[in-house]
Amino acid sequence: MAERRRKGSDTKAEIQEIALELFTENGYEATSMREIAERLDISKAALYYHFAGKEDIIRSLFDEYMEEFDELLAWGRSQPRGAALRGELLARWVDMTGRRGLQIARFATTNQHVIRDLAPDRGGVRGRITELVDLILGPDAAPADQLRARVALFSVNLASFAAQDLNLPDLDILTVAREVADTLMPGTEG
Repeated sequence: MAERRRKGSDTKAEIQEIALELFTENGYEATSMREIAERLDISKAALYYHFAGKEDIIRSLFDEYMEEFDELLAWGRSQPRGAALRGELLARWVDMTGRRGLQIARFATTNQHVIRDLAPDRGGVRGRITELVDLILGPDAAPADQLRARVALFSVNLASFAAQDLNLPDLDILTVAREVADTLMPGTEG
């Protein structure tokens, strides 16, 4: 096997990308570390240098997604409240979801038991969503508006499931998801 020279961070990102693709296509259990290495044209030793196993790959994906979520929240906390912030937070949420979130949502749809076993603390996700809604609507928003905002945010992730078998590029899926989220989000319509 002729290995290509890569930078370590590039290799790690490529491993995550290919693993997520294979896990989604073939199923988590049916995909081996050997298959991931072969698809990348690297040795299994090189693969194991970056990740101890499949579980480690999945956990790293979720950890990175949560770090990105935390960065979004930190940015939102530093901004003045108002309609511009609401719109920008929603746009950044869609962008964040587009970078890897659609792939993770597709993986989650086909491998729900793996998510249950390996995903980070769901309370952490719930707390982050609650904070994002508070930043978008304010902490005193009516419960019905909070629910509308949560549905709007989750609709972006749900778009990948709804788009199955439609043969749409991710950009088109995200465009429609943003339109739907804008419609559902209290205080951003118009």
